[in-house]
Amino acid sequence: MSAFAAFLSPSEAARRLGVSAKALRLYETHGLVRPSRSAAGWRAYGPDELARAARIVALRKLGLGLGQIGPVLGGDAQDLEPTLAAHQAALESRLRELSGMVEGVRGLRVDLAPRPARASDPIVAFDLPWPWGGERFELHVLAPINFITGPLGCGKTRLALRLAETIPGAVFLPMERASDDVAALDADPQLKAKVDQALASLAREGAPRSDALVVLLAALEAEGPPVLVIDMVEQGLDQPAQMAVMTYLRRRGPGARPLFLMTRSNAILDLALARPDEAILFCPANHSPPMMVEARPGAPGYEVVGSCLASPQVRARTEGMIAWRPGAA
Repeated sequence: MSAFAAFLSPSEAARRLGVSAKALRLYETHGLVRPSRSAAGWRAYGPDELARAARIVALRKLGLGLGQIGPVLGGDAQDLEPTLAAHQAALESRLRELSGMVEGVRGLRVDLAPRPARASDPIVAFDLPWPWGGERFELHVLAPINFITGPLGCGKTRLALRLAETIPGAVFLPMERASDDVAALDADPQLKAKVDQALASLAREGAPRSDALVVLLAALEAEGPPVLVIDMVEQGLDQPAQMAVMTYLRRRGPGARPLFLMTRSNAILDLALARPDEAILFCPANHSPPMMVEARPGAPGYEVVGSCLASPQVRARTEGMIAWRPGAA
């Protein structure tokens, strides 16, 4: 067998490395690789040349220029550190530039996206219950999805209850969702079919079936209430299920009933995914009146909303905790 049987031609080597034969010729021109020669004078790449060329390809993918690669391959510590430090600084500068461009595009999308129309007259108005002091609350926007959030003890549950009491026809779904409702589905074949279809859709998104998910979907798919207010929508759902539920809710067609979703989970209210046509109703810890917060970095209240949200794993550690004051009205 010829000694060159294990060697590759430039085209074969280029295909193996995922580059062009022209790129290999360029590496050779810069003195970075020196292929062997057959008896007939043809270039041939043996194991050592191929390994060196593979290192060159990897360094090129990191963004190093051909002039920078020589010292790196040489391994001279005095030359290597300044070269890599300068390249790192250039990459970090480019990263900051790209981050600014991403924020600019995000801001433009927010500016161009439709927002819920603000009514001149409030959709609902009432005096705030305890722990507030009876201040007047007015809701001018009824978005397809309205998040209600805030820290423990902020009053968000009482606000959700008052919204359900005040909005005509609204229904409040409590956090303690009865598992008996799962068996009750058999009495309503039409609703059961809708729930089964929804479960199949969520399963494709990675959501495992559970009683909590079935009861939630039954409430969402049931005919009747024009508005649904859900207490701690994440209750009993793991992270994949929470993320799948939000994908499912955002896929609802035009004219779907408005929802109020009370939550403290960042898998339900992911500020990076919240859309301009969704509303965030935030209840401050100091019991000042609830406020609308835009899901936009820098918007008033944005950072503090983020601080009230936690991953499902963290939320599981505080499950069952409530804020309580003896004698509260």
